[in-house]
Amino acid sequence: MKRTLLLGTLLLALPLAAQTGAASAAGAVAPATTPAPAGPGVAAGLAALHGGQSRQALADFQQVLASDSSNAAANLYAATAALELYEGQLAVQYAEKARQLDPHDWKVDTTLVAAYAAAGMKQQRDDLRAQLRALHTAPAASSEVANARDARLASGFLLEMFPVQLHNAQYQVDAIEYFEPMGTLRTYYRFLVRQPDGRRVWEIDVQSNDFDEQSWAHVRPAEAAQGERQFQITGHGNGSQAGEVDYRMFSGKPDYDAFRAMVVNLLETQPPPGASEQ
Repeated sequence: MKRTLLLGTLLLALPLAAQTGAASAAGAVAPATTPAPAGPGVAAGLAALHGGQSRQALADFQQVLASDSSNAAANLYAATAALELYEGQLAVQYAEKARQLDPHDWKVDTTLVAAYAAAGMKQQRDDLRAQLRALHTAPAASSEVANARDARLASGFLLEMFPVQLHNAQYQVDAIEYFEPMGTLRTYYRFLVRQPDGRRVWEIDVQSNDFDEQSWAHVRPAEAAQGERQFQITGHGNGSQAGEVDYRMFSGKPDYDAFRAMVVNLLETQPPPGASEQ
């Protein structure tokens, strides 16, 4: 499984190895790892992550931490490798340690929120989501200047990655949350679907167009007053993967867990045309 860590100032907030094509699909969002490994052991682990060898990468980082438990980079990357392996509790262990060592690093925060999601720690996940949103709107004079600057530059972050079974193979879904709805169709969440080799084959967007929303709110004022909106879920391929699907429209509140359940059901009942039989 070949993957590439996304590094740079305005790339996808992935605390894990992922394909470079994800950044353009998700919009300009912040990095979650730094390009400077701390020592040869960390460098070896990063090389393994680049090559899609998450289990080997985790072993490399753990070897570093056995003799240097306060190595912030090794803890952060160990959390990344654990996330790739869907070992949520282990990812939380390493990400929380990384945050303890460097409490004002935005990259650690974006890794930790995905770790909490993977571990099923919803309250901690949502508390950290709120903190990330506060950083995004923080003024330039914030006491956490560097962290706030990174967060202000980002359009969103990777909230979760999870597996789904399609065509008798395990696919990966990267769920991205935007600080503000993106584009003319106002995308709230984006779900990137990857084949077992890491190649992105499909994308599902949760949208609520402001123009259509005005008409909907006029017809359904009571629901609108309760904070509900009209949403639509659409899917499409990228590059050589042709096709676009309007899955469904519905009314409700912008609740991630409800959207996630819908997306999983759609993938399982209507496998994306970009996915190939294994």
